[in-house]
Amino acid sequence: MAESPPPIIKAEIFALCAPDLAETLHQWLRYLQYEKYVSRHTLRAYAGDISQFIRFLVDHHGKMPCLDDLSQMSLRDFRSWISGRAIEDASAATRSRALSGVKNFLGWLDKQGIMHNPAILLVRSPKKPHKLPRPLYEKQALALVNDPGDESWIDKRNRALFTLLYGCGLRIEEALSLTLNDMPREGYLRIMGKGRKERQVPVLKIVEEMLDLYLKACPFPASPERTIFLGARGRKLNQGVAQKMMRDIRGKFKLPETATPHALRHSFATHLLKNGANLREIQELLGHASLSTTQRYTEIDPTKLLEVYKNSHPRNKDSS
Repeated sequence: MAESPPPIIKAEIFALCAPDLAETLHQWLRYLQYEKYVSRHTLRAYAGDISQFIRFLVDHHGKMPCLDDLSQMSLRDFRSWISGRAIEDASAATRSRALSGVKNFLGWLDKQGIMHNPAILLVRSPKKPHKLPRPLYEKQALALVNDPGDESWIDKRNRALFTLLYGCGLRIEEALSLTLNDMPREGYLRIMGKGRKERQVPVLKIVEEMLDLYLKACPFPASPERTIFLGARGRKLNQGVAQKMMRDIRGKFKLPETATPHALRHSFATHLLKNGANLREIQELLGHASLSTTQRYTEIDPTKLLEVYKNSHPRNKDSS
């Protein structure tokens, strides 16, 4: 291959394939990373799912699979692969994601004129149970972000991070990727979201204050390219560490297990909706491409919904 695989991709994926399949797989993964700008999480998940799919092909054909093997796969073959994942106890969500990745790869091959397999279009995605997001109650969220801890620089960092997530509705990776050059200006943050889509998010004064307190206490040297949130050794704060921080705080405030860094983003959206913001505005703030995604992010209080309905419906106004 002319170029090395993207750093996030494990080289053994390519070693399982015949050269023609390895080359096209390599090109597709680079396309996802450098042209589609999918997130590191999505790229890692697709790479893992495709790797598992190729292992299935190796077992299925008894040899290193090539593009011709892929083009000749039947609907039964694809169903056998999905069924095997279910036998391995892969959840419906995992199987659905894996199928999405394989469909993406085969669709890309088709668009590039490399190969065509119509059978993949007949494979139905496993039904996923619909799980509503579980935002925190307003008092819980406020208690969490107002917790001073023991006032060490790490406690100030945690408080600044959680205040940012709840105050601006950021994805955890968006927050952890911010550099000092990205600090709020004139009351706004510029966020580079999924698919390299940029959005502008208003920043509350309390968020700026928490960031300033943390940065003044942070013992590591500042530079424009340095990430805002650092771990104990001065490197970019890891998502897993942020999640552990939340788990530790959960016990202190007796919060449910659903209280995660991502739950603060759900809480941001739900509390805005409850207090009068409309879904279109929230969609813009969250950086969602689809309004249906925003709807899933919000848990509407039925009492509030009834109140809005009574106050807003023209027929009710006529009768009052």
